[in-house]
Amino acid sequence: MPSPLDLLTRPAREPIRRWVLKAFPRPDTGSLDYDHPHGDPGLFGPHSATWRVHSDFPGMLAGGLAALTLQTLHPLALAGVWDHSNFRGDLLGRLRRTTAFVGGTTYAPRAQAEALIEHVRQIHLHISGRSEDGRPYAADDPDLLTWVHVSEAYCFLQGYRRYSHIAMPADAADRYYDEVRRIAEALGARDVPATEREVTEYFRRIRPELAFTERSRVVLGLLGKVRLPVPMAGLSRDLFLLAGHALLPDWALAMLGHTPWQQRQARLAAHALWSIAPVFHAALKDGIASRACRRMGVPPEQLQHWA
Repeated sequence: MPSPLDLLTRPAREPIRRWVLKAFPRPDTGSLDYDHPHGDPGLFGPHSATWRVHSDFPGMLAGGLAALTLQTLHPLALAGVWDHSNFRGDLLGRLRRTTAFVGGTTYAPRAQAEALIEHVRQIHLHISGRSEDGRPYAADDPDLLTWVHVSEAYCFLQGYRRYSHIAMPADAADRYYDEVRRIAEALGARDVPATEREVTEYFRRIRPELAFTERSRVVLGLLGKVRLPVPMAGLSRDLFLLAGHALLPDWALAMLGHTPWQQRQARLAAHALWSIAPVFHAALKDGIASRACRRMGVPPEQLQHWA
């Protein structure tokens, strides 16, 4: 017999499923095969913390937007985006490519995930230049790769904690950080934090290198205007963007200059997203995480529980 939650969310499932697939279409079947070969666990496998954290769509989208916001505070990382990315004309495309990379490295079979990492690593070799103040930067700089990775992993984890409706075991955060650092290290990062305590210490050490600049303001302005190809595009964007702001650490909010009113808006958006998150969970049961589980011969529902 269907549960009360199942009956309540059923009418909204298909519209939300179409919403997500239109905004973030699945990769072409010819690029990544999440269904074969059977028994291939990829880089992490179905018992990992990473498969669980990355399976939560509301937390991952809000966390991804939070990570992009946080990353604008590093002048050298931002210089690479400023000089070599078409973010001004295709910010949505950049979001989609990031989503595809995270999904592929998480759930694709090992050989395909490693090929995806190598493809990005090769792209990084050709991205270099100088920042506004004349300092050299390169996309394959191990320190910059660590910054990008840590800011993403931190925000993804906070998004899961805030919006998944699933309690994490005491050691789950350390398991997650220790697992996902493999991707950063494969890209060339070094001294990647492997525990929650190390992530906190990393942020403490790097804060003197961060700054909110005019470039930060421009990129965040564009992010605040991005049009998702879905109904109520502005409302949808604002909900997830503000819910992402609620995930940022206090020191980042201070650097970004968020006012008490903006922080209140973020809290309201976080509560709203938390309230509707079960509808997303019910609607998105046939995505790449589920396909990867079936490839491994395990029920996708197991990702809703922690061993």
